[in-house]
Amino acid sequence: MKTDLEKWLASEGKIFLKEIGVEKGQVILDFGCGVGHYTIPVAKVVGKEGKVYAVDKDSEALNQLMQTAKSEGLKNIEPINTQEELKIELKDESVDVVLLYDVLHYMDQRRKILDEIRRVLKPGALLSVYPKHHKFDDPLWTLAHMGLEDVIREIEKADFHLEKKSFKKLIHDDNYDKGYILNFKKRNTRS
Repeated sequence: MKTDLEKWLASEGKIFLKEIGVEKGQVILDFGCGVGHYTIPVAKVVGKEGKVYAVDKDSEALNQLMQTAKSEGLKNIEPINTQEELKIELKDESVDVVLLYDVLHYMDQRRKILDEIRRVLKPGALLSVYPKHHKFDDPLWTLAHMGLEDVIREIEKADFHLEKKSFKKLIHDDNYDKGYILNFKKRNTRS
């Protein structure tokens, strides 16, 4: 019998990512990718025509991700070790979708990171956020005092517009969970 994670990586993760708006041929940035629970299925969705930048400060997690990618025959993933810097080494307006899943609670300087994400996103591009560990969902670290609406307001202040909020089944750590996915669009001009 397959585990939740095995089912997710084999098929259910691809279905989830297509539902949130990921398409074949896109350039994706998975910020705080860890061992790749979202990176692997998103690489399958975008296909050979697409590209996935897997960003994390944990080089061991990136190595594990790349071993999984190799075993899956995926050659469209490029790991980027951030070394805890707030600069993403990508060109301006070069990314179609940023996945910011289950990492906001770790970030002390969210506005600087959101500004950097905004810089690399193409005009009108998608920022998809899974704000796990906010005030009403296993509160931890820097989100423990913030509700979901507070998280939305903070991201909108960084010149994004909330397009869609949905409650979905998704993978958290190695098991299924349910949580809110917030899809924002990059505003074309700064407000």
